[in-house]
Amino acid sequence: MEKTYESTVTDEDFVRVSNQEKDVDAIVRPSVGYWENVWRKMITNKVAVLCLLYILIVVGFAVFAPMFSQFDYDATSLKEGNLLPGTNHWFGTDAVGRDLWTRVWVGARVSLSIGLFGAIIPEAVGILIGGIAGYFGGWVDMVIMRIIDVGICIPSLVYITMLMLFLGGGPITIIAALALTGWMGSARNVRGRIMQFKNREFVLASRTLGGGPFRLIFKNILPNIMGQLVVSITSGIPMAIFMEAYLSFIGMGVQSPMTSWGQLSQIGASLLRVYPYQLYIPGSIISITILIMYIFGNCLRDALDPKLGNWEVGK
Repeated sequence: MEKTYESTVTDEDFVRVSNQEKDVDAIVRPSVGYWENVWRKMITNKVAVLCLLYILIVVGFAVFAPMFSQFDYDATSLKEGNLLPGTNHWFGTDAVGRDLWTRVWVGARVSLSIGLFGAIIPEAVGILIGGIAGYFGGWVDMVIMRIIDVGICIPSLVYITMLMLFLGGGPITIIAALALTGWMGSARNVRGRIMQFKNREFVLASRTLGGGPFRLIFKNILPNIMGQLVVSITSGIPMAIFMEAYLSFIGMGVQSPMTSWGQLSQIGASLLRVYPYQLYIPGSIISITILIMYIFGNCLRDALDPKLGNWEVGK
């Protein structure tokens, strides 16, 4: 026999919600995306803002200062050789009368370009090779990782020196040398992160829907580790700038009449006892720029990683 139940709920069992109570439960704060939250954390960090301001100023001078200078970076004048900094030549002149103000900022173009491309290109190569090794695994991963293990055992300076001796000095050669040695560390890091994410549910769902290997790597997995990749690039830029300065300082980098911060330091070091400003000016700019970029990279790391620092959406 089927039982029937009578409803015992009446209108008196319900209480109408007032407008004030509705406002309490309303979501009044708009949703904030990941990168927007990162930007908010960066602009509220005074150290990060000061570092970014310095970087923008240096880039601005590198782009516009030589354009508005009355002296060409390679124009010589033996009558004005080794002039001290003054109103006409703000950073003085070198031994052959070239204006150091113009040469410093033309050198900034070269050094910053080498730093940027010398960090991005190895990172891109490392992402591609590390992604393939981590996703496919098996013998592919074994072959790639054994090659990387052997390559990392040899100091990178050996590769760079051999390539510079074979191809000669120049910005393109330095970038190629940095790309040849820098991708291995990036590939190992990316491989580890790919192996961590490739069996996650969202990757399995995309594979079930017919996603191919490269789509899974570049569309599904890489966006989840983009924060670490950005931090790696920001850390690689000062390292590339320092390597360019080192190579130019020992005479294997940028060659005259083209200039760079490293070459200016190399020339200034030979005249340190007589004209110390020719070393102190470019050397100070190199040191401060590398320090500022490392500090900015640390601030960016804290903003991108929710495990570091306070992370609250919308705050």
